Parts: sequence; C-alpha cells; structure tokens
Amino acid sequence: MFQKLDTLWFQAKARVQAFLTDEKGDVNIVSMVVLIGIAVLLAIVFREAISNLIKSLLNTISGNATNAVNE
Repeated sequence: MFQKLDTLWFQAKARVQAFLTDEKGDVNIVSMVVLIGIAVLLAIVFREAISNLIKSLLNTISGNATNAVNE
C-alpha cells in the first residue's frame, strides 16, 4: 500500500516539476495577465483622481450641452 502511494507521489511530483519547467506555451498570455494586473493596480492607486477627472468631464459635457440648447 505504501509502495503504491510512494510511486503515485513520485509520479505526481515529476509531472508537477515537468509542468513548471516546461517552456512551451504562449508568452503573450503571461504578458497580457501582467499588463491587466498593472492596469488594475494603477486604477486602485489613482481611484480618486480618476473619479474626479470623470466627474469634471461629465460636468463640462453637461454644461456645454445645456449652453447649446439654450442658445
């Protein structure tokens, strides 16, 4: 029983090691995940500045639309 478990353990360990060291695959996927992570991090860090910018833009658009309708 223990011999069978040891064999399964070593096979699983070898497969995990092979998976982690396998260099086949698309590097673009990894770079996309990293870029998305950076974008999310920047959005979290500059949350207030982005919010203020959007509010300012919407107020400007709203004001210009009101002025265009009144003229």
